[in-house]
Amino acid sequence: MSRLWRDQIQIFFAPGRIDFVRSSRGLKPVQAPRVTKLCGSHNTNPPPNQPIWEQPMRQLEQMLQDAAGAALTITLSNHFVRYVTLPPQAEITTPDEINVYAAFRMREIYAERVDAWALSVSAWNPLEGAICAAMSRDLLEEFEAVAAKYKVKLQGVEPYFASVYDRWYKTLQSNTQLCFVLVESGRICIALLDNGIWQSVRNQHVLHDIKNELFVAIDQEIILSGNKETPQKIYLFAPEHPELVLPENCGWHVVSLQTAQIPILPHYPSAIDGQTETNECVA
Repeated sequence: MSRLWRDQIQIFFAPGRIDFVRSSRGLKPVQAPRVTKLCGSHNTNPPPNQPIWEQPMRQLEQMLQDAAGAALTITLSNHFVRYVTLPPQAEITTPDEINVYAAFRMREIYAERVDAWALSVSAWNPLEGAICAAMSRDLLEEFEAVAAKYKVKLQGVEPYFASVYDRWYKTLQSNTQLCFVLVESGRICIALLDNGIWQSVRNQHVLHDIKNELFVAIDQEIILSGNKETPQKIYLFAPEHPELVLPENCGWHVVSLQTAQIPILPHYPSAIDGQTETNECVA
């Protein structure tokens, strides 16, 4: 079936929620209202021997009951993803060399846990490097199995951080130092770039106060980078926390990516409001 004539389903998949948007097939697709299902809390520990993605996965199955023939795209919460930067290496050029390099960098940080992960590398440039993302291979296989079970076409699984960065990267000043910050419920992801080159990525769990922990995390990341110059701009994306602002005297110029010029994708998570159909996840 042509992708043009498939219903399109986009979901945001997180430990505590699923955001589900379906657009009808045809030359003029009609988008149904977003449905948000809450699955406990990102701070809730799953039962013993149960992965943290078990509850939302079972909810996803419920939501795909009548989705046969549709195309499914999944944006994956940073709770399920780990990242490393791949510094520039002029001698690395082939896909095999890039994959070996990415696995080596991941193993340096995460050791043998990498054996159970599926890796994905962003567009590689020997002079600029790239970024590598990893997710559980079991989780990826579960997505594939659920898609096959309900006869939907799994178009792709993309980390939330990568999805947001790709959507807004043309608005970022690549010829200067900058800090890119993505905030979701229970997690902060911070990347530093210098002239378009990835310097570092931090993917941190939020313990108590998101505002204070974000401020401290950005400060720590800049110090750990070893660069004495403060980034000229901090680009912030936090649709689940519209009230989140950094102190005016923090010394950074904070730019919100939530503008009318580039609309937020409808399945991205946001603060719960009366316009979104919200239900509890199935047990």
